[in-house]
Amino acid sequence: MKIRMGLAAALVVASVAGVEAQESEVLFSHKHWQVSIVGWDDGSFGCVAEVTAPGESFSIWTFPNGSVQLQFYSTSWEFGEGQTADLGVQIDRRAPWSLTGAELFKNSVLFNLPDSNAGVNFITEVARGNRLYLRSADGSDVQNYSLAGSSASISALVECGNAITQATPGNPFN
Repeated sequence: MKIRMGLAAALVVASVAGVEAQESEVLFSHKHWQVSIVGWDDGSFGCVAEVTAPGESFSIWTFPNGSVQLQFYSTSWEFGEGQTADLGVQIDRRAPWSLTGAELFKNSVLFNLPDSNAGVNFITEVARGNRLYLRSADGSDVQNYSLAGSSASISALVECGNAITQATPGNPFN
């Protein structure tokens, strides 16, 4: 996968993007997925792999500190701020995952994946899956998303995440 040159250019673009709240550049597209680097006006970066449909999206974000966040977005949702919910996610016919304490924020459901084998296993299932089902705590369907192209896109997301981690100065005393 050859996204390194584009990533270096995107880091420069994002680092000078002080005029707008965020600047993004598409690094990779495959089937239903798109991977982008995003820079905010405070100088921070993130990488996102997402599958979209009109008014809907499922995104996986990575940040320089190594954290990974899931985002489910819909223009038909209006949560406000400060709420949480327990949700379920199922990939194909595999065992469902519980997203306990997912943050409901405006039009998004946000969930931070644990930095553990469980988080890695979840991302692996997404990469190998065909369809992801978002469900409420009682198991009723809320939304579903195509995972066509997710394997190559997750690889591009990992490469982007590695690049922004290396490009971000860290604490030499850790």
